[in-house]
Amino acid sequence: MAARRSIGIVVNGVTGRMGYRQHLVRSLLAIREQGGVPLAGGGHIWPEPILVGRDPDKLAAIAAQHGLTEWTTDLDAALARPDAEIYFDAQVTSQREKAIRQAITAGKHVYTEKPLAESSAASLELAELATAAGIKNGVVQDKLFLPGLRKLKRLIDGGFFGQILSVRGEFGYWVFEGDWQVAQRPSWNYRLADGGGIVMDMFPHWNYVLEELFGNVRTVQATTATHITKRVDERGEEYAADADDAAYAIFELEGGIIAQLNSSWTVRVNRDELVEFQVDGTHGSAVAGLRGCKIQHRASTPKPVWNPDLPLTGKSFRDEWTEVPDNEEFDNGFKVQWEAFLRHVVAGETFHWDFESGARGVRLAEAGLQSAREGRRIAIGEA
Repeated sequence: MAARRSIGIVVNGVTGRMGYRQHLVRSLLAIREQGGVPLAGGGHIWPEPILVGRDPDKLAAIAAQHGLTEWTTDLDAALARPDAEIYFDAQVTSQREKAIRQAITAGKHVYTEKPLAESSAASLELAELATAAGIKNGVVQDKLFLPGLRKLKRLIDGGFFGQILSVRGEFGYWVFEGDWQVAQRPSWNYRLADGGGIVMDMFPHWNYVLEELFGNVRTVQATTATHITKRVDERGEEYAADADDAAYAIFELEGGIIAQLNSSWTVRVNRDELVEFQVDGTHGSAVAGLRGCKIQHRASTPKPVWNPDLPLTGKSFRDEWTEVPDNEEFDNGFKVQWEAFLRHVVAGETFHWDFESGARGVRLAEAGLQSAREGRRIAIGEA
């Protein structure tokens, strides 16, 4: 029987929404439920989570619920363990850089949520430290591993679009203010002092999506807003929401592609999914969400005629699109990337979603914020 390779993973921030749901339950524990991550030469990688957080009661409850025994509020002690090979960070952004530096000093491989740090300078320094220490490193870039974007990538690779002309994206939903209904996102997201703001949250996503699917970002022009200025926190107390809760941006990509992306926590959803990207090319177009992807080839493109005086009859415009088949079984995107990072650490398989990639995402967020402050288009320098 092939050997099972156990690997200790310090999971910091496991009591938070993303750390618990996506990374612990739907990724690491799901990997254990399937018997581990299979290796090409036989055997499996078996993750052993070591839970870290600030609240001992919450940690103990999570551990007991999932049959885990290793948890602590002492990050230094967790990093000192010889069986802990990987450090993972899902904390609030303002706490991330310090903890990653500790993990690098302790000689641990590091995998982290985005943004990597609060500035591109700090992000690049972390990348340099990781390289000097010889540790493997990675940043969560989950959207690339989701079914809708993988179908979109398949279309691009197959030449479906011809010359890609433009990308239009809509992301967001209404986050309740916290008074008459509980907010779906933590209050720190809306405070600048705690690293909040939708630009720093979403532009790192947009950078890797645009970079990997369409081309590197050359310029950005953005307008940001704080539409809701008063919110109610987890304790029921009103606070001043001073971080941007919406951003409207135009990105120029290499090759002349224009991308327009709206990001908002103050928009009510009238689309099939919480995020959708429409890609238009000379030979065809597609609309991709997190799971689905619809296409319209130039041979089947209808000829709309503008006439506001007559109602639309027959098929709606949406009915003229064709759904792209799955053609494969798609797993949870966070879990798929976790498996890739574990194989990277244990078997040396390629993993290019590293700290340098994460730093480029932070750089784009900074450029977007600068554009909004100065009211002008900002050119992106070389990485």
